[in-house]
Amino acid sequence: MVQKLIEVSLHNRYIVLLLAAGLFVWGIFSIQKNPIDAIPDLSENQVIVFTEWSGRGPQIMEDQVTYPLVSNLQGIPKVKNIRGTSMFGMSFVYIIFEDNVDVYWARTRVLERLNYAQRLLPQDVTPTLGPDGTGVGHVFWYTLDAKQMDLGEQRALQDWYVKFALQTVPGVAEVASFGGFEKQYQVIIDPVKLQYYNLSMMDVMKQVKANNNDVGGRKFEMSDMAYIIRGLGYIKNKADVENIAVSNINGIPIRIKDIGSVQMGSDLRLGIFDENGEGEAVGGIVVMRYGENADNVINAVKIKMKEVEKGLPEGVTFKTAYDRSTLIEAAIETIKEKLFEEIIIVCIIVMLFLFNWRSALSIIIQIPVTIAVSFILLNAFGLSSNIMSLTGIALAIGVIVDNGIIMSENAYRNLSLWQNDPANKKTEA
Repeated sequence: MVQKLIEVSLHNRYIVLLLAAGLFVWGIFSIQKNPIDAIPDLSENQVIVFTEWSGRGPQIMEDQVTYPLVSNLQGIPKVKNIRGTSMFGMSFVYIIFEDNVDVYWARTRVLERLNYAQRLLPQDVTPTLGPDGTGVGHVFWYTLDAKQMDLGEQRALQDWYVKFALQTVPGVAEVASFGGFEKQYQVIIDPVKLQYYNLSMMDVMKQVKANNNDVGGRKFEMSDMAYIIRGLGYIKNKADVENIAVSNINGIPIRIKDIGSVQMGSDLRLGIFDENGEGEAVGGIVVMRYGENADNVINAVKIKMKEVEKGLPEGVTFKTAYDRSTLIEAAIETIKEKLFEEIIIVCIIVMLFLFNWRSALSIIIQIPVTIAVSFILLNAFGLSSNIMSLTGIALAIGVIVDNGIIMSENAYRNLSLWQNDPANKKTEA
């Protein structure tokens, strides 16, 4: 079979060269399309369900949130395992699917089952799906360099401006904010005054919630003009909160400031983010989607950050905390250098042993064609270019060269034997 294939190739050398050129061009396009990353993605094919219920302990979260979700998510097609974790105020459920399952098909199946499981959870508790990224999807970290702004203002700038802008970049699944604190109005109630006015904490909470709202009315027509009636009631400052009426006594309103005080504070903080021991910082983590090209996503994020930086307050800039593209580019440069070195060594070795430039050229041509074909196979099997795959290709170049040298030497040996065979000489005579 092999001998027949060799004979056909020798008799149709131009077709073989045309096929090799076609594979090389196809491989070049495959190299451009193949996702590039620094490290291989060995994470499991999973969908994360996150549920938040403020102020509840781990045992309550386990009994009333995690267990109902885990028990009702059982039976989803092509699921290998379901894991649940409960902690203070938060619940995480990890649904592990088979490796060959499309991640977006899996997310759809989980979302369908969550709609059914919602009725088993406590009121106002809504589970949400995690981002469609993997454990190695954190490709870029940044912080805000804003010394003149406090941590609350920096976090507000990150959450309401920078985050939304960067999430529009193609290939970005999520931009997770970290550091600083989220501002909030804090009402400090005096329990003695609550008892004096015969009020409860729930009465105060209901009135504060009801008075922080915009409501719509009907249309009012007057003098051939139509006016839309609206009630604007959103809280804008501390004074608005202090003047909210909770109850009344003989027509005299009892306001928040009569039973306590209002201050600006931060949400509950479970930790801080310190940058190189220089103090707290605020920033974000860019999470890449499944199967995206990490290098392209990072470059697109950097371009978008330059546009966003123009709209930041004066004196506020971005600082890069982690950039995986440096490792990716270093891996690519390494494979280029090794490829160039091996081609030079092959030329020298072949010329020294065979003293024939045509033989050296035939061996050298095998290297780029074989590498191009390897990227075609990487795309066919859904594998990315990373340190592991590129190192494997670099190591395989030695095997390719060895095979070429062995075949060339074998061809020369057989030609020599054929030329020195007496029967062949008589035939020629």
